[in-house]
Amino acid sequence: MSAEACDVVVIGGGPAGSTAAALLARRGYGVIALEKAHHPRFHIGESLLPMNLPLFDRLGVLEKVRALGVFKRGADFEADNERGYNTFAFDRALGKSPPHAYQVWRQDFDRMLYAHARECGADTREGHEAISIEQRSPRDSCLEVRTDEGRGYRIEARYVVDASGRDAFLAARRRLRRKNAQHQSAAIFGHFRGADVRPGEDAGNISMYRFEHGWMWMIPLPDGVMSVGAVCWPDYLKQRRGRTLEFLLETLRRNPALWQRMRRAELIGNEVRVTGNYSYDSSSMGGPGWVLIGDAFAFIDPVFSSGVYLAMSGAEQAAQVVDTALREPAAETSLLRRLEKRQRAGMERFSFFIYRFNEPVMRDMFRHPRNAL
Repeated sequence: MSAEACDVVVIGGGPAGSTAAALLARRGYGVIALEKAHHPRFHIGESLLPMNLPLFDRLGVLEKVRALGVFKRGADFEADNERGYNTFAFDRALGKSPPHAYQVWRQDFDRMLYAHARECGADTREGHEAISIEQRSPRDSCLEVRTDEGRGYRIEARYVVDASGRDAFLAARRRLRRKNAQHQSAAIFGHFRGADVRPGEDAGNISMYRFEHGWMWMIPLPDGVMSVGAVCWPDYLKQRRGRTLEFLLETLRRNPALWQRMRRAELIGNEVRVTGNYSYDSSSMGGPGWVLIGDAFAFIDPVFSSGVYLAMSGAEQAAQVVDTALREPAAETSLLRRLEKRQRAGMERFSFFIYRFNEPVMRDMFRHPRNAL
């Protein structure tokens, strides 16, 4: 079987893969970007962070994100005050940061990024799944690919960027994945119409609530839709009996303040989803001729807003490493080492907050904030 040749093959068409493919194609490389599904496809993780915005601008998609998203000025947390919540506005954050962010339908957001990679010159292929890989030398990897119509073919690439998400194409084959027992939970959620939004300028905020078995969210999305769900500890989920919808509604009733906002809400399409959070990382982020980005490298949490930022930021940095490595192979090892160090540092910062989100000190800080330093 003859093989196609390219400079870089990117496995996965999510935010990380599309970002890397777009940036490398803009630098003039021949890029093939494989996505085993077809856009639009569902994905959780609808709430973005302000620090995403400068990256969107550099990538050239900021206006497209604005057109897709719901304006978000901050996050609010249940509190013992007249309003019933405290707003933590992004424009009052310590350090330099854009004063707002957006909430997006991930299927629309991901489709836009993948299309942008194509506009930048990448050869994007939906319904094409990487099946196996043979690395014959640092600059010669051969991938076997199968289309969803059953056709098989090969790609020979000088560099492989794995952005395959939790499939972790390369990490699984190289036995790099390591489970993280510290953070094991699952999310159960649905999309509703008719849920109450916050008044005025808080209308686009993500809202956070707690209950005895985890925490809950309400995320305003375009067209009057609200994403509503709960991140639960494993022992609670094991109690689930009967229909998933009934379990979700029973869970949401455990917080009266959230349930009050749901009194006129109707579930869209009678569809409730459950996603596990089996947190993991990889023992190595890359080697000669290959690099892992996004969830293919590490996965922390399915819901916290850090996921898209870490994926796209890591992809942007990885694209620079690939570019330099292809031009100056002697620099590759040190560049990959520095990239991995930065990525792990970023993950640790977000993980510190995620792991402690439901601890008493953190609960008190959000419920009764003090302007003291």
